[in-house]
Amino acid sequence: MHFSSPKMVCETKIVADEHDAIPGTKKDSMMWSSAPPSAALNPAEANKEVRKDAVFIREFERGDQEEVQRIFYEGIMERIPNTAFRALRQQPKTQFLYALLTLMCFYVTQSVTLTFCAPLILMGARYYCSRKVIQSYLDYALHTDMADIEAYYMTPTGSSFWVAVLDGRVVGIVAAQGCEEENKVELRRMSVDSRYRGKGIAKSLGRRVLEFAVRNNYAAVVLGTTAVKLAAHKLYESLGFRRTGQSEDYRLPGMSRSPLERLFFQIRHSRYRLQLREE
Repeated sequence: MHFSSPKMVCETKIVADEHDAIPGTKKDSMMWSSAPPSAALNPAEANKEVRKDAVFIREFERGDQEEVQRIFYEGIMERIPNTAFRALRQQPKTQFLYALLTLMCFYVTQSVTLTFCAPLILMGARYYCSRKVIQSYLDYALHTDMADIEAYYMTPTGSSFWVAVLDGRVVGIVAAQGCEEENKVELRRMSVDSRYRGKGIAKSLGRRVLEFAVRNNYAAVVLGTTAVKLAAHKLYESLGFRRTGQSEDYRLPGMSRSPLERLFFQIRHSRYRLQLREE
């Protein structure tokens, strides 16, 4: 397999046939704007708006390190309440267990007050465990690949890291990590600054990884996610990914798998794959 260098990938345009082969990909994926419909009434204003709101996808540079780590950190920290509370709606067995524990509390104590407080205590324990596990995972990530992006993603052949830039500010990140033995590339570390979401930045970053995979002759793009929000899964599906598996007993780096964690921290890991060509 022949890989082109990251710099060559950035400087060469994708041809039409390659774009047609990538679901959800458009020819303007390297630069786009979010000009409002009203701007179309005035060409001069429209051009001004395009220049102002244009988002560029470019390769990671050493000076981006601090902003990249900030976006990654904030994106992961958002998962604490999602994992602790929102994810509970997808866990009927855990709901049943907590209801049983609440009834047992009343049976043992015969106290309405303590029974009323039991769900609050259980939710507090979930939040505590979610925070503890996710912070351990953050510590792991920030001391491995996110500590030296150049070494992990920019130096190895067949891997790369990109940032989305709006008005000179880094607002989104994504990585591609190649696996030559399995002829696939993994989409990793995708995150967008919460202040700039809803502008299609995440989809543009995802397209960039697909373009990279096509250029480097990978047969497939894969990813794994523990995202709770449905919007994240719809994003991957809109890019052409299909879910290939799901695990209810996934272990994040940093987890101790203690009885407390097993009781109050559950996370669903979904695997997605986009087959670009037959192997």
